[in-house]
Amino acid sequence: MREKLDLLERRRAEAEQGGGAARLKAQHAKGKLSARERLDAFLDEGSFTELDRFVTHRSTDFGLADQIVYGDGVVTGFGKVNGRLVYVFSQDFTVLGGSLSETHAEKICKIMELAMRNGAPVIGLNDSGGARIQEGVVSLGGYADIFLRNTLASGVVPQISAILGPCAGGAVYSPAITDFTFMVRGTSYMFVTGPNVVKTVTHEDVTMEQLGGADTHGGTSGVSHFTCGSELECLEQIRTLLSYLPSNNVDAPPRGAGTDPRDRRDEALLDLVPDNANKPYDMHEVLKRVIDDAEFLEVQPDFAANIIVGFARLGGYSVGIVANQPAVLAGVLDINASVKAARFIRFCDCFNIPIVTFEDVPGFLPGLAQEHGGIIKHGAKLLFAYCEATVPKLTVITRKAYGGAYDVMSSKHIRGDFNVAWPTAEIAVMGPKGAVEILFKKEIAESADPVAATEEKVSEYSGKFANPYVAASRGFVDDIIDPRDTRPRLINALESLQGKRDTNPPKKHGNIPL
Repeated sequence: MREKLDLLERRRAEAEQGGGAARLKAQHAKGKLSARERLDAFLDEGSFTELDRFVTHRSTDFGLADQIVYGDGVVTGFGKVNGRLVYVFSQDFTVLGGSLSETHAEKICKIMELAMRNGAPVIGLNDSGGARIQEGVVSLGGYADIFLRNTLASGVVPQISAILGPCAGGAVYSPAITDFTFMVRGTSYMFVTGPNVVKTVTHEDVTMEQLGGADTHGGTSGVSHFTCGSELECLEQIRTLLSYLPSNNVDAPPRGAGTDPRDRRDEALLDLVPDNANKPYDMHEVLKRVIDDAEFLEVQPDFAANIIVGFARLGGYSVGIVANQPAVLAGVLDINASVKAARFIRFCDCFNIPIVTFEDVPGFLPGLAQEHGGIIKHGAKLLFAYCEATVPKLTVITRKAYGGAYDVMSSKHIRGDFNVAWPTAEIAVMGPKGAVEILFKKEIAESADPVAATEEKVSEYSGKFANPYVAASRGFVDDIIDPRDTRPRLINALESLQGKRDTNPPKKHGNIPL
């Protein structure tokens, strides 16, 4: 027995060496951690249980018979984050560039199936050169096996991808299906085809950073949700994200342990919205004065900044925040903002996270580029997501709620549960000036002083429609509230909605306007 135990220990030690000391040194020289170092930093200390430590590939072509390493380039298993079960895989770039083989894929698929069976999140730490070319179509089949499980797990357990090195070709589609993608500046890259292929096909000269770096995908494409300065920051931020999420689609989100008084009122809320409806203000300032301890985990902060989405707590309850941002494009809804918010809303709905909407929206962005880009179709995604959601939906209208955008932003008409407005709210088909120019066009043109006539009609229209009282008289908002009471009123509403039961008609699935 002792001899066999000695052999076991030697092989365990060999497995932990990965591609060897030289390759590990090269990994560190790039500012990157090893696969096992990442797991040590990410998981609760001493909680990791490794699976398939001794798996090796089964290929012999192109010299692979002489390149057999225990684990085959990926470390898989389960552990805990803040005391809660998670399943993880961490690709090892020191072993054949972290390339995906048949057995490498089988290991990943195994933990994904275990995660679904046991109702726990899956976190993938990606650092791979792509498909193992020596294995040909078998490695491609491995990717497809992973994609299928990503799709089947979607909406069942949270799936999070950290891109901690290259991620190219078919490899990019697994992170794209998962719920949230993290990238690290300077070391993370994602693209379908690399700079050399782009140069050959389109004659464009681009760097890896320009084509698929963390800032490119965080701010331009919207592929990534979080951009981090280092791997350790990335891993810590994933732990923070998990603290807001339930383990699966049956569980409730974990309660926070903050000490922020539930009945706290904030005087600063009275002065945040300017008297002039055309002046901007930062919606972040509203949010941090309402949520618990001013702690807000914003998702995609650098993409489509005219809408804000992210996670917070209210009275300890985990909530998803969706808020128009008047400080960027006046908070208008455009293609990118609609798609960004729609996917976030659908995630919250999948995982029983109430949605709290802060509304100040002048409408949808006009223009040739938006119309030709399909703003009708993309704006409908946001509408579809809100309509489809059956989690508690709470809305606070702080200022503008104009036109179709009023309907879209979680209005009472699309099953909003608790809709309130501040006294500064303007709920109307359009802004007063635009409405007057249409309604009184002829009368103004024939007046002796068109400017004075316009101002008079604008004042008249504003008094009649540009306020929350007409909507309140119809029951389209449940109450008009003192802004200082926003926090306690939302917490009370959240508590009342904990037993909410709402369903959609039985069907295979809807047909969201993709």
